[in-house]
Amino acid sequence: MTSDGGTRTLVIACGALAREIVALKRLNNWQALDVECLPPELHNQPERIAGAVKEAIALARQRYQRIFVGYADCGTGGQLDAVLAAEGVERIPGAHCYEFYATSRAFAALHEAEPGTFYLTDFLVRHFDRLVIQGLGLDRHPELLAEYFRNYRKVVYLAQVDDAALSAAAEAAAARLNLAFERRPTGYGDLAKSLATVVSVPVGAVTRNKEAASWPR
Repeated sequence: MTSDGGTRTLVIACGALAREIVALKRLNNWQALDVECLPPELHNQPERIAGAVKEAIALARQRYQRIFVGYADCGTGGQLDAVLAAEGVERIPGAHCYEFYATSRAFAALHEAEPGTFYLTDFLVRHFDRLVIQGLGLDRHPELLAEYFRNYRKVVYLAQVDDAALSAAAEAAAARLNLAFERRPTGYGDLAKSLATVVSVPVGAVTRNKEAASWPR
């Protein structure tokens, strides 16, 4: 462990959250918070997330006493939680980033109102072509669009920042998918709350011992 590894906190995060976590760090002057991000493309292969996080934690143990994981379950089907339970490390509560941005109660209401909703975040809007169009192969096989999205009725854009260009791009993305569009400003939602809680925990209250590790949710 480095000389300051006991006084700093490392967040091992999904690359899709990098901009937002850095923004929150600057906004709140969290000088003792470090961030390392894994490739956002892992979301296209969620079965790889748990293993990638486990490897990142193992490497970080040499440098940090306190580690937090900037992922929700993210489609791992509990595999990530199994890794984190063994490591004594906590993560952001929730099933996915849509839930923690919107907050659990608001997301549940959105889902109940229209289960056939395709969600976008600021990150997904910025990288819509790469992660959605190219990621699903729609650039090569546009005829698959109707099949992929046949059970969807609308796009809900969960906006972290108020940006007219991003909003216009999100609406254009909905049009490309032939879906209705709704914009919901969420800010950083429970991401901000989770990180604030992590930063506020005294260093001495957290150990690397998995039985002793205790992070408030």
